[in-house]
Amino acid sequence: MMETAFTPVASLTGGILIGVASTLLMLVMGRVMGATGILTGLVQPSNRQDFAWRLVLVAGMITGPTLFWMFSGQMPAVDVPVSTPALLVGGVIVGLGVTYGAGCTSGHGVCGMARLSPRSIVATLTFMAFTFVTVFVVRHVIGG
Repeated sequence: MMETAFTPVASLTGGILIGVASTLLMLVMGRVMGATGILTGLVQPSNRQDFAWRLVLVAGMITGPTLFWMFSGQMPAVDVPVSTPALLVGGVIVGLGVTYGAGCTSGHGVCGMARLSPRSIVATLTFMAFTFVTVFVVRHVIGG
């Protein structure tokens, strides 16, 4: 049986940091902090300034775990209990969802919900509904 670790302090701390970072990005740059949109703009930037802030943000995402490793002596634990082909299929499905949903969970769920965007509220409710169904099917129907 699959067990989910309950980490309230780490989760709350991470949530606060994401909220502060997304608020600062909106206040300073007027940009929404959606991970896939940031990566897309990094691969296909509209101009040099657009590329620069995206590069700095992604570098920060890489630097965080690196600093954790330097100070603790270990990398943050990441356990992915599926095969590489399953990850690839999941990545394609998520990529399609991001394209058709006009954004990712971080963009809609964190920034869109905070702006009371009706599109983001519907998108987030859809993400959550399918997450509940998927977890139920995987854990109780398939027996993962």
